[in-house]
Amino acid sequence: MQSEFACRGRKVSAAEVDWIRQLMAEHPGLSRRRLSAKLCQAWNWIQPPGQSRDRVARSLMLELHRAGPIPLPAQRFCPPNNAARHRAPARELVLAAPPRECSLAALGPVEIRPVRPTPAEKLFGSLLETPHYLAGVQCQG
Repeated sequence: MQSEFACRGRKVSAAEVDWIRQLMAEHPGLSRRRLSAKLCQAWNWIQPPGQSRDRVARSLMLELHRAGPIPLPAQRFCPPNNAARHRAPARELVLAAPPRECSLAALGPVEIRPVRPTPAEKLFGSLLETPHYLAGVQCQG
């Protein structure tokens, strides 16, 4: 086990890890968030504007938990990733050329290139979001 940990420039000694263990023993019903708030208050761990370093404290406690020195309480809440829900709707995609109807051999060599970060990134994203024009068509065969 490490004798010292560090998180965002603050070194945490073995004695401080023991103090965190003691804090958790004194407040067994508290959530991770409440424990980190108590830790920030006790250590006067604040950001320059005066706000608590609560997220940094939770990050430190999670690092300690993963390394083994402290057992964190079970996670009570896992926020959903709503990035897809808040995305702007896709614009109607108008392609300059009609779809090609030929064999793959007739196309010639295929080149795969990264599109991030290039102007082609938006086109690639809109192609992925646009339903395929043959979607739902049943093949006869």
